[in-house]
Amino acid sequence: MPLDPSFIGRTYPPTEPYEVGREKIREFAAAIGDANPAYTDAEAAKSLGHPDVIAPPTFPFMLTFRAAAQVVNDPELGLDYSRVVHGDQKFAYTRPVRAGDRLSVTVTIDAIKSLAGNDVLTVRGEVDDASGEHVVTSTMTLVARAADEAGEE
Repeated sequence: MPLDPSFIGRTYPPTEPYEVGREKIREFAAAIGDANPAYTDAEAAKSLGHPDVIAPPTFPFMLTFRAAAQVVNDPELGLDYSRVVHGDQKFAYTRPVRAGDRLSVTVTIDAIKSLAGNDVLTVRGEVDDASGEHVVTSTMTLVARAADEAGEE
């Protein structure tokens, strides 16, 4: 059964703040193989005009994907997570994520479409710091695969 398009525009409560630590940034940069010194050396980051180390551009995925769980687990929406694959991810920055940031994410369902029997869900995550300043917008596309022809539901 296709997802109900009346959920488009539904916004979920902001997540509890996540404090971005220097070590988490360093670990993430190492995990993705990015040796940019602005991610690991506070002095290098300061020489670029930042108050502390900054995070790689994809770092907020962890926060926004966790926040999107509110959508995925919404019993009223009825999304079958066992069929979901991550289709796309985009970030639009106001400023870089910095060590010491306390970030909260507010997610909204921006679109629901049905394509070839698959449900395609676009979820936007607005990431703000503790003062309410916008940091980054994450847009992710989740695809709930259609049931196979053998009648699997």
